[in-house]
Amino acid sequence: MVFGLRAKSLRRCFACGALACAVALPAICRAAAAAPVTADVADTADTATALVARGAYLAKLADCAGCHTNAPTGRPPKPSPPFAGGLPMGSPFGTIWASNITPDPGFGIGRYSYEDFERAVRDGIAPGGKRLYPAMPFPSFSKISDDDMHALYAYFMHGVKPVAVPAPKTKLPFPFNQRWALAVWDEVFAPETRFDPRSDRSAKWNRGAYLVQALGHCGACHTPRGPAYEERGLNDGDPLYLTGGTNDHWFAPNLTGDPNSGLGRLSADDIAAFLKHGHGGGLLAFGSMVEVVEDSGQYMNDDDLQAIATYLKTLPPREKSGHVDTDPARNAATVEVLRTGSVEYPGAGIYNAFCARCHRADGQGEAGKYPRLAGNPIVVAPHAASLVRLLIEGSRSADTIDGPQPHRMPSFVGKLSDTEIARVLTFIRHAWGNEAQPVAPREVTQMRSTLHR
Repeated sequence: MVFGLRAKSLRRCFACGALACAVALPAICRAAAAAPVTADVADTADTATALVARGAYLAKLADCAGCHTNAPTGRPPKPSPPFAGGLPMGSPFGTIWASNITPDPGFGIGRYSYEDFERAVRDGIAPGGKRLYPAMPFPSFSKISDDDMHALYAYFMHGVKPVAVPAPKTKLPFPFNQRWALAVWDEVFAPETRFDPRSDRSAKWNRGAYLVQALGHCGACHTPRGPAYEERGLNDGDPLYLTGGTNDHWFAPNLTGDPNSGLGRLSADDIAAFLKHGHGGGLLAFGSMVEVVEDSGQYMNDDDLQAIATYLKTLPPREKSGHVDTDPARNAATVEVLRTGSVEYPGAGIYNAFCARCHRADGQGEAGKYPRLAGNPIVVAPHAASLVRLLIEGSRSADTIDGPQPHRMPSFVGKLSDTEIARVLTFIRHAWGNEAQPVAPREVTQMRSTLHR
């Protein structure tokens, strides 16, 4: 751990200058307002304002609001204060409550020094030595650059409104309530390294890799986890990185170049559009990804969106699953079955009655409204959890500033039995050239029980 100790010492050196800068921000702004505006004062005030603005953008990239705001801001019926915490997050060990990260000195992080802030974000250790649960993606945030960390601190201290509201305390059952044990977890599974750009790659590729691996912490959902809830890969050098993972009963799909259950058949522009609006390449964001698009993706500038897409498109196919036969004859055969019923095909009648109006007989959906099911990576994914949960709970598409009008998919609880849901999903996973494992009724029953539906 010699390298880790050196890294922490270096961060403390950087912290001294950053803390002095951050503490001076309010005084700088007051002085600029009260005194005649000289060039030096104006430049300093502009620099402080720019630092806070940059931090605000980085907080969007990191989707801090997604976990630390109890409801999407600005939406009815009663928006919760931004960053005030209180969002319950499911984990295999129990419910973890997101903390208040506004600059309120009593219930938030208002008394955090820069060093406190940086240690919590990068190392998962709050003031007083309190260990944070790995629901906080500090294994990814350890890669955030010092400049970006300074900007984030400036924003949360001077660009966020303090909210004097306590967040519910996390109370996990024994032995998971023993936070001291997390020191062992951190030692084994939490790296203490910055992002290291690759000299053999372009600046655009390196920017995309940094956003995906660090601020975007995409691996927190899209990488499988081990028995200790650890991500089984933290960068593209790890063979399981971004190959898909299950979180809170949603399966986050493979983001490598697998042409079937991954991104292999999507273009870089498709990926950028998906992140920006929740629609791209005939695919549509649903479930927890909707909030990622609304709270983060839609605010990314075009250069960063393209950088992310560029990086993802270079990932080689890994953990291949399912198959998509693109022969037009396979699609035509399904259309004929749905049109005539000439072949007994379990689930086809259910699809005709409940799904075909939006997703069409050819499985192509409607651009900007309904996703295609033919060749959809999530349809041929190794796990059908997302499809099952989608039919049980329903979902909605993303509501973005300049994206398509949002639409809602209804819940089919009360309309279809567990067996009927399993049959129509099995049909979808075998129609139009899709080739994936069938869905058993017990999978639907188990999911419904888990969701209390």
